[in-house]
Amino acid sequence: MQSQKLGGRYQILKYLGEGTFGVTFVAEDMQRPNNPKCVVKQFKPKATDPYTLGEAQRLFQQEAEMLEKLGKHDQIPSLLAHLNENQEFYLVQEFIEGDDLTVELPKGKQLSEAYVTETLQHILEVLAFVHQHQIIHRDIKPSNIRRRKDGKIVLIDFGAVKQITTQVVNSQGQTSFTVAIGTPGYMPTEQRTCNPQFSSDVYAVGMIGIQALTGIPPENFQKDCETCEISWRNDAQVSQELADILDKMVCYDFRQRYQSARVALQALEALPHEGTKVHNQTSALQALEALPPSGIEIHNQITAISQSSIVNPTIPTEHSRSPWKFIIGSAISAVLATSIGIWYYSPFFKPSSAPENFLTYENSSVGIKMKYPQSWERRDLDNLITGELVAFVSLKQSDADKFQEKLTISVEDFSGTLEDFSDTSTRDINSYLVKAQIKKPSETTLANKLAYKLIYTGHDGENNLKSMQFFTLRGDKAYVITYTAARDSYNDFMQTAETMIKSFEIQ
Repeated sequence: MQSQKLGGRYQILKYLGEGTFGVTFVAEDMQRPNNPKCVVKQFKPKATDPYTLGEAQRLFQQEAEMLEKLGKHDQIPSLLAHLNENQEFYLVQEFIEGDDLTVELPKGKQLSEAYVTETLQHILEVLAFVHQHQIIHRDIKPSNIRRRKDGKIVLIDFGAVKQITTQVVNSQGQTSFTVAIGTPGYMPTEQRTCNPQFSSDVYAVGMIGIQALTGIPPENFQKDCETCEISWRNDAQVSQELADILDKMVCYDFRQRYQSARVALQALEALPHEGTKVHNQTSALQALEALPPSGIEIHNQITAISQSSIVNPTIPTEHSRSPWKFIIGSAISAVLATSIGIWYYSPFFKPSSAPENFLTYENSSVGIKMKYPQSWERRDLDNLITGELVAFVSLKQSDADKFQEKLTISVEDFSGTLEDFSDTSTRDINSYLVKAQIKKPSETTLANKLAYKLIYTGHDGENNLKSMQFFTLRGDKAYVITYTAARDSYNDFMQTAETMIKSFEIQ
């Protein structure tokens, strides 16, 4: 096709590559200023009988409409045209300047955990948008993920349209597919048997993460002969928390994985940041500064507190959360630890003379404001896919604490009624929580506006959770606040969560 002009407009410049499903070219758009480059993908149906061609025509139109919707996302190539010429099908898409991730994942090189976590989050953010439209990519791999010149991840080459070249239609109009869509190493078992799930895409993203950490291509990973699970941890330097997430992403049984990109993204975003330890220590120092100058007096014993001796706190279990019990226990510990200069202190449990301080979060771009506890960690998210702007996370209470209580604020584009948004939220909750139980929404107020409140429970795969969600509407925006905690400790921070929600303002 070199030097040909497709559709009287797209001048083919050069051949890019050929695969099982067709040929790809770089072209110029001769009808736009400066003749920008674009990508032309040529698909050839496996059979040319009237039944197959008719079905291919229908499916091609359907998939083009799907790519048109997805292309509205900044990190998915825009669909410029779809053409059918001489019983062959063509897609014309935006050309993405940059390199694909194969450049960043050389064989034998182990990449840092920070790089892997950030890269996976960026991939999942785009993939969550895809899943939100009820679409499975089906061919996630490094060569289908490009790093644009501005550093952003761009997801390309959606596998769904490849059905056109793999289908066979019989005289009764029944369609079957001749091969599974995907790439060995990144394609899980259920996808190889033509039964892809949203979690099949999650599997592929997890495999990219393990590849980056180990420097080993997926086809060379060792597998447990009994469980079929991938054995890789000994080949990487990785934290327990990230390793657990990756293992869940690549479980052999698709039912045991995170069920969508959004759920996997939430797990990664919940990982402790590198700055968390410093933040927690600063909070403890600030809390100590709020104590009376004389320190804490127990049994007429004045105990001196040295700020230089503070370490990360060890916090008692929920059965011993009385503030005064904690003060007494801390004082005794301080006496015992004086010789080695260690003082365990938690800002959650302050004497009555040092009440919780609240800071103000303000986001002028969306016009919102809310107060949050100084002892909680603030995590700015600014997630274009989920609409989540910020999360406030409680300090970890003990090493056994698997889920830290959090409160998130989201602002989403939405046109409809509160009832409509309630239905949308209910569907989302059922999609990412196992055995979700949702109480009937009740009317309330948020930021002095009519709002709905939802209370719901369920499992995210590891934790038994309970959440309280408030949402209201203003113009074409939905404002959502969600408090989430482990079910057993849900009530422990309810008062704090309610104080935060009551302080919420829409300016």
